[in-house]
Amino acid sequence: MTKPTVTSELEDRVLSLPWPELQGALHARGFAQTPTVLSARECSQLARLYESGTFRSTVAMARHRFGEGEYKYFADPLPEAVARLRAAFYRPLAEVANRWAEQLGEDVRYPDTLEPFLQRCHRAGQTRPTPLMLRYGRGDWNALHQDIYGGVAFPFQIVTVLDRPGRDFEGGQFVLLEQRLRAQSRAHVQELRRGAFLIFTTRERPVRGSRGFYRAAMRHGVSTLTAGRRTTLGIIFHDAA
Repeated sequence: MTKPTVTSELEDRVLSLPWPELQGALHARGFAQTPTVLSARECSQLARLYESGTFRSTVAMARHRFGEGEYKYFADPLPEAVARLRAAFYRPLAEVANRWAEQLGEDVRYPDTLEPFLQRCHRAGQTRPTPLMLRYGRGDWNALHQDIYGGVAFPFQIVTVLDRPGRDFEGGQFVLLEQRLRAQSRAHVQELRRGAFLIFTTRERPVRGSRGFYRAAMRHGVSTLTAGRRTTLGIIFHDAA
């Protein structure tokens, strides 16, 4: 009998998540946090990629007035674990993405698997990979933003923290800001759990109103780190131009 590989185990873990509950939360709020997917050892291994991985670009946030801190986009080929996680999470999220497109009256439909979607990105000139790692130190933060890199975009992305909240760092909560119709914006603050993934909308979500569904824009960012060091893995499904 062939011994399962670590990466196939990762895919099995993603597929065994409570997807009906997660999908329900996404429909209701636009975000959902999974149970733990990555072990402490796997988180540590991924965190070490910040120094040893292969990246196509490094961004100092302050230089662009994005906040304070630094992030790096992985180069192709992606680390195998990152590529496997990206493909595994895409499949159940594509179901929600297609339902949202119907509710919003959009013509776009998303393929069942990641590869045909990436081919769509590449045909549109979006060929640069977007999974990334982010590193924050004391006093660092990330301004509210949306990760849109061209005309093709997937409605969801995911993030996990690789260091230990409360031990390796303090502060640095994940913040989502929802723009509500004819009302003040609403903030959602999430404490990320090590090895669990927060799934959240990239740009907007459908909200039922008196005349059908409307678009509620959402942005995300990170509050100020008050102590220590925080390393995160972010997986965006569409590639960049």
